[in-house]
Amino acid sequence: MKKYSIFVFFSVVILIMVGLYLVMSASSTISDEKFSNQFYLFKNHLIKAFAGIACLIFFSFIPYEFYKGKTKLFLIIAILLLIVTFGISSSVKGAKRWLDLGVLAFQPADLAKLALFAHLAYLIETKDDLLDDFKFGFLPTFFWIAFTIGLILIQPNISSGLILLIISFTILFVGGFKMLHLVGSLTVCGIIVSSLAMVFTHSRGRILDFINSIQSGGSINDQVRQAMIGLGSGGLFGVGIGHSFQRNLFLPEAYGDFIFAILGEETGLVGSLSILIFYFIVFFTGILISKNAKDKFGQLLGLGISLSFILYALVNASVASGLIPTTGLPLPFISYGGTSMIILCASFGILINIGLRSELNNQVSSEVAV
Repeated sequence: MKKYSIFVFFSVVILIMVGLYLVMSASSTISDEKFSNQFYLFKNHLIKAFAGIACLIFFSFIPYEFYKGKTKLFLIIAILLLIVTFGISSSVKGAKRWLDLGVLAFQPADLAKLALFAHLAYLIETKDDLLDDFKFGFLPTFFWIAFTIGLILIQPNISSGLILLIISFTILFVGGFKMLHLVGSLTVCGIIVSSLAMVFTHSRGRILDFINSIQSGGSINDQVRQAMIGLGSGGLFGVGIGHSFQRNLFLPEAYGDFIFAILGEETGLVGSLSILIFYFIVFFTGILISKNAKDKFGQLLGLGISLSFILYALVNASVASGLIPTTGLPLPFISYGGTSMIILCASFGILINIGLRSELNNQVSSEVAV
């Protein structure tokens, strides 16, 4: 497992480096326009990238077993931050997702996601003999999913809540809960999430725009239209590094949620597919690490981290390609951002440690056998 952990570490660093190049290219025009410094946003992202790599290294050295028994506390803290965010934060684009502490602004949903994965993994490991029991096994576990995701949904943050719901139920399924309990509760949750998506103006508008684009054969909105123009103009090999036309204020959020379009424009179909294939390779490596973890806690926590990584990548690329409604989810390790980068790096540090601890456990077992 050590070789898998080393591969994941360097893969993360490579993706961060790719992100630095793309953010520098995609943000130069708007940085010059708004801050009279074409490197302003790039410098901010560079600091966060170094902080992310520091977290990646730091958390890779902490034995993941340390989190056992503390997952409930971590999740409660994340839930409290979600509640505080909903109560005191300012609305941005119709949503209250950011908690501004003055020197630091972050989305507690990113922290809640990791905390929920860890707590679900711990509960499943400790309730192994109660997994078939609806009242004492499934319901207490489902409570944490419903409460955490409910707070994220009412921000509103429908896309993050939906992905977290999918991953959580995947963890429950792999963990061994009864299919009847999972299907019934997931159906109810699906109805609730769909209803909320149509209740909130922000998400309803995006969904209706997407449906209208299918019926009319046009683009979802101007942002997606510009992203698709960028992807199309990239052709097979792209227009060249640093030669994006869409970054010149044609594509809003070019350095953030729609950075995949800049990747496609500058490196073409070959570059875009190469990055997506690389994402899948890292994902499957994470699954191998999870599969070979020495305990169920490590297996399920690694699964949650790996699934979240690949789903975010696929959703981001699909949005830029006009395949699904606009969501606002970042491209992992590449999009401009702060907390998403740092917490994702911390998550992968934990995944790396799961692999390293499995290797150490195998070595100890071999020595004992001898």
